[in-house]
Amino acid sequence: MERLSDNWITEGWIDFEYKKYILLAYMKHVSGQFKEVKLYPPLAELIHHYTRLKGFAESKEQLNGRFPKQLQGPDWEAMKLNYKPVLVDDALMKQLTEIVDFSMPKFQKAIEEGKNIYDFLESEMKIEPVGISPLYQREGYAMLTHDASRDIYIYRYKVSLFQQASDTLKGIMMQLIRRVKRSFAHTFEHIKLELVKSHQDLPNPATFRIHSKYQIPMNESFLPITKRILLKAIQD
Repeated sequence: MERLSDNWITEGWIDFEYKKYILLAYMKHVSGQFKEVKLYPPLAELIHHYTRLKGFAESKEQLNGRFPKQLQGPDWEAMKLNYKPVLVDDALMKQLTEIVDFSMPKFQKAIEEGKNIYDFLESEMKIEPVGISPLYQREGYAMLTHDASRDIYIYRYKVSLFQQASDTLKGIMMQLIRRVKRSFAHTFEHIKLELVKSHQDLPNPATFRIHSKYQIPMNESFLPITKRILLKAIQD
């Protein structure tokens, strides 16, 4: 199973064994993607589903906490009063709770696996400016390379600011411009000069080379990690 619906635990037949089968099929797909070093979209989807499950568990706990409790009697050994909840889960809620309790550790483990791969790849990738870096770096070019090929993937990037709650966050868009071959004559500096000539709206562009030791899937891993590395490197 390649995708999980946002409401996968509540839609259709609500049965623990059935939902367990669906979840394990999805986790098998995710594991296969990670073995191929394809981090996105699986890692983002895992985090999304885990956040929803955690929200469900917390909401249920808060709801139960708002209902009155009935006094059962004193616990003389612990020197406290024991209470039992007036609200008792019905069969459906018990099934959902069982599904959530089983699912959350599975998502946590898969997220940790994906993050470990992500962090390792990021630590092995290097970024360096091409030519002189201008003060304005929110627009420019990124040249992506790896050891196993002479190909250079040239992307144009643009950093955008957006508001979320009380924080101003950065996002980055990247568009593939072209793919060229690296050679003694076709250096990164020479490619930058060609970009300036062909895209005159950026007369002095910030340009970076991001290099990976490993040949990894471009759209599923290399590009998403590059975006994070670029955001760290770009000055305000």
